[in-house]
Amino acid sequence: MKSAQQSLSNLYRKFTGSDATAISVLPASGSDRCYYRLEGSVTLIGTWNETIKENEAFISFTRHFAALKLPVPEVLIVSEDKKAYLQTDLGDETLFSLLSKQGLTDTTTGYYTDAVRWLTSFQLKGINGLDLSLCYPRKQFDRQSMLWDLNYFKYYFAKLSGLNFDEQALENDFETLVNFLLEAENDFFMFRDFQSRNIMIHNNEPYFIDYQGGRKGPLQYDLASLLFDAKANLSPEFRNDLLRVYLETVAPVYNDSAINIEKGRQFDPDNFLKYFYGFVLLRILQALGAYGFRGFYQKKAHFLQSIPYAINNLKWLFSQTSFKLHLPELIKLPEYGNQQSAVKPAENRKLLVRITSFSYKYGIPQDKTGNGGGFVFDCRALPNPGRLTEYQPYSGLDDSVKVYLKSYPEMEAFLTNVFNLVDAAVINYMERGFSNLMVSFGCTGGQHRSVYCAEKLAEHLHEKFGLLVNAEHTRRNNWTTGD
Repeated sequence: MKSAQQSLSNLYRKFTGSDATAISVLPASGSDRCYYRLEGSVTLIGTWNETIKENEAFISFTRHFAALKLPVPEVLIVSEDKKAYLQTDLGDETLFSLLSKQGLTDTTTGYYTDAVRWLTSFQLKGINGLDLSLCYPRKQFDRQSMLWDLNYFKYYFAKLSGLNFDEQALENDFETLVNFLLEAENDFFMFRDFQSRNIMIHNNEPYFIDYQGGRKGPLQYDLASLLFDAKANLSPEFRNDLLRVYLETVAPVYNDSAINIEKGRQFDPDNFLKYFYGFVLLRILQALGAYGFRGFYQKKAHFLQSIPYAINNLKWLFSQTSFKLHLPELIKLPEYGNQQSAVKPAENRKLLVRITSFSYKYGIPQDKTGNGGGFVFDCRALPNPGRLTEYQPYSGLDDSVKVYLKSYPEMEAFLTNVFNLVDAAVINYMERGFSNLMVSFGCTGGQHRSVYCAEKLAEHLHEKFGLLVNAEHTRRNNWTTGD
């Protein structure tokens, strides 16, 4: 069998007529799909996935949405065995990464508002003419789908985390919840994983990815996924603002959609809200199941960092007087969670990563923890903006230097390798309960390349693991001008 990279290289050559000059592995997500960036005459994203039915769903849905002028990537070419395909490169910035760096600013608030408005178009316009026979693994979010999610939660979170619960009482609550949610209208397009990591920010506009698990379903689920995305940690006030935007936006689209005109239906906000928080609960439980599977079962410790946020969302939900479902065992879950150390990874597995930049003229920074030091990466073989007069007054913190360095493929390749090495160490250190890791980047003057790399690693570790990391720049006071 051809390797993933070989298959994607062949596709690149077939599509562009030239060879890719560089192929870099993109950071792994919560799925088994593998993503690559292929550079050459044009930069493209390659996907390798041996689950062909999932690929067929994504490719078909993408082409359908693109025909409706919805903001999605373009699928450019697909391999004959349908295990590989190339699509347009939307960059690396997601709504989540932007939120992590900026917090809730006018910019991120605007993107969230745009995302909520676009969601209504996907749900109500995107369903028209969609080939539902390609939905994977199921074409409708029905009783079976809901029970899969709830059992995912029970077996991969509740049991593996050691929660002390009454299993029969929990099953009774599952039955009550599912019977209630099945009353909601469910003939719209449902993304299934509509959350901030699957919203790309490209050319100052949101684009949407990872809808290969989409199917026919209710309106409420996707909005619940976005607003209660655990690590995004949106405030209740902002969630309510977005809920109001959604209700204002969805009504006219709903009333004008062909299926609702045919059935004589008008949007009823009270009916929507009647079921909304039930779907919020279902989504939080599904997410906890995913964190348990990836964290407790697959030993990917960074997924455990999301658990406290999800537990806090449960606490908030059950404290609301508007939540009227009688679910006596589920309502105990936040209390159980408080008693279990396994669901508090952020406190018990705290890891401090110290990242520094330095000049080789003055030596490698000392490890203040007494552990003897950690990674040291030599940036001197990378393109050096310090040799150019126009960049000499600036540092790796300045936009002009960032643009210069980002333009070189060797910088991206270097950082990809750094991320892979450091990620493996971070995961291992968290699993073993270590408290300190040091990473240093050195260059000639400690001003441009090393500073840029240190900042990029800090951003990466914060986004991927939720670690609060600051880069220290040891030569800062000796830069010609500074920031």
